[in-house]
Amino acid sequence: MKFSKKATLGLLFSLTLIVAGCGQKSASDANTASTGTSVPVETETAKLNVQVSFYPMYEFTKNVAGDLADVHTLVPAGTEPHDWEPTPQDIASIEEADVLVYNGAGMESWIDQVTGSLSNASLIQVEASKGINLLEGGEHEHHHGESEATEHDHDHDHANEATTEAHDHDHADEATAEEHDHDHDAEAEAEAEAEAGHDHDHGGLDPHVWLSPALAVKEVRNIEAGLAQAAPEHAEQFKQNADAYIAQLESLDQDFKAAVTDSKRKDFITQHAAFGYLAKEYGLQQVPIAGLSPEQEPSAAQMASVIDFAKEHQVKMIFFETLVSSKVSETIASEVGAKTAVLNPIEGLTEEEIAAGMDYISVMRQNLEALKLALNE
Repeated sequence: MKFSKKATLGLLFSLTLIVAGCGQKSASDANTASTGTSVPVETETAKLNVQVSFYPMYEFTKNVAGDLADVHTLVPAGTEPHDWEPTPQDIASIEEADVLVYNGAGMESWIDQVTGSLSNASLIQVEASKGINLLEGGEHEHHHGESEATEHDHDHDHANEATTEAHDHDHADEATAEEHDHDHDAEAEAEAEAEAGHDHDHGGLDPHVWLSPALAVKEVRNIEAGLAQAAPEHAEQFKQNADAYIAQLESLDQDFKAAVTDSKRKDFITQHAAFGYLAKEYGLQQVPIAGLSPEQEPSAAQMASVIDFAKEHQVKMIFFETLVSSKVSETIASEVGAKTAVLNPIEGLTEEEIAAGMDYISVMRQNLEALKLALNE
């Protein structure tokens, strides 16, 4: 069931009101209950209550906020965020928050409907990707670019032929024309549904901006601005925290640049099209097996295209991911005699990665080492 249905959202928000209203007590109520009399409550500077959509937003926000905010991630650890939908409890948490941080660019398909239903007028919403030049979903994809262009040209010619034929027979056989129109509408509807599945509610945009360290810097600055708006008295501390974290991102950016400068090859095969911004930033070319969503099953034609590319360019490594099945990548690797390795889109950390103390910087450095191997074999 898609969360975008208004009926589902209405039910969720109704449940949210119940959840939010149950069991709440003010500080004075709690004191009265424990002592029998109302006593003054000690006041101290309260931390900001910040809700973030998924892991990279948590990492960036926590490093900017420091000890001045309690930062909570909506998408649980080990969960693939593309298909995640908020529960009534999640919506209640957003309702009570001071700040909501999300990536945007269509990554959180639920964001507009949820935030539009909230009554918290003071909630500060931070779209981390705001102001970044976004890529279309099909940009910088080698095998899709040529094949899709050919298919579109073919479809255009076929459409012209169909239009001419329909025109020639318009008055001679209206029943046939009507049946043709019906079939054409059905095909168009199926094609639209397939395309919607391909873009996975991203509106045709690639949301994976956090995988470019240079663009991650811009997201961190947007988050800094949002936190400063929520707590202007701490604006200078937020800036200092952001500056310190950005220094790490800039060092990471320089290491990526140095690593690819003299690499033997500039292309790499990935499980899904998550690395377009990284590829563009460093003059590389991703060849994705699937589209913007890792859950999307590639067609037989897509599989064949990637296999042909891998054989032609003697690709020795096929990348897979941690939060989804590696079966497709392993199938292609077996077909072309290549190895497999992880290239992590950091859409979430696994329990094992969390236990090992991994974070965005350390995972990106693992990605860097994996790319070094793949680009020099």
